[in-house]
Amino acid sequence: MRFGLFRSSREAAPQPDAIERVKRWASATPGIAAGSAFTVNEIVCTDPSCPGTETVILVMEPGQKTRACKLAKALAEVTEQEVREALVP
Repeated sequence: MRFGLFRSSREAAPQPDAIERVKRWASATPGIAAGSAFTVNEIVCTDPSCPGTETVILVMEPGQKTRACKLAKALAEVTEQEVREALVP
């Protein structure tokens, strides 16, 4: 049985190139402060109220609180437009 954010050994971890691609899209999003940092993770939630697999982008802008933007899909399926829409406050 799986719980929370843990993957089974049969599930592949997100590819580093997909993580870097989403970070590039995030940093190029209009309105994001220069010097911002991003963390991108794919999580799997087994709670019935969760969408299952989510991509979470943490946005760390200078002088601001860190914020989390979530996309209800696997990292490999995320598009540039979805990243831009998720990051607009």
